[in-house]
Amino acid sequence: MLLTFSHAVDTVNRWFGQLANVLILLACVVSAGNALLRYGFDLSNNWPLELQWYLFGAAVMLGTSYTLQQNGHVRVDIIYGNVSDRARLWIDIFGLVVFLLPACALFAWLSWSTLFLPSWDILEHSSNAGGLPRYPIKFILPLGFFMLVLQGLSELVKRFAALHGDIQLDTHYERPEQ
Repeated sequence: MLLTFSHAVDTVNRWFGQLANVLILLACVVSAGNALLRYGFDLSNNWPLELQWYLFGAAVMLGTSYTLQQNGHVRVDIIYGNVSDRARLWIDIFGLVVFLLPACALFAWLSWSTLFLPSWDILEHSSNAGGLPRYPIKFILPLGFFMLVLQGLSELVKRFAALHGDIQLDTHYERPEQ
């Protein structure tokens, strides 16, 4: 049952990772379009710049859980690169339980209660002329941290399943070139 949960979370975060890629592309298109309007036609407005920031911010927050799933986050390899696969699984479990899950759960809660909800209550908009609503992008922060918590739980399930011998995880570690 836990592996089914893990698979479901992985599937959702894989979709968010693909969405993050599209958001980066859209941010680039908006940036180019804004430059064309500003310098080609001498038209200036704040919403394209704000939209570019929103797209990039959403890409970062929605892509971080996919990055964790793909084992793409930075590691301190002083210890990790010199131990057995089984020890790497235990190091991952320790890091997930002690650092990632508590921090991300706290950030999800705080960003929901002190950032998004107050903005939603007043339907906050940018103070810039022609600016965009702020509450939709402020929702992305708690959503991103929540999805990172779910992915952390998924990774925890997979690590324990690998220790138990139920699944095989690729624990191959490549040292960065120096």
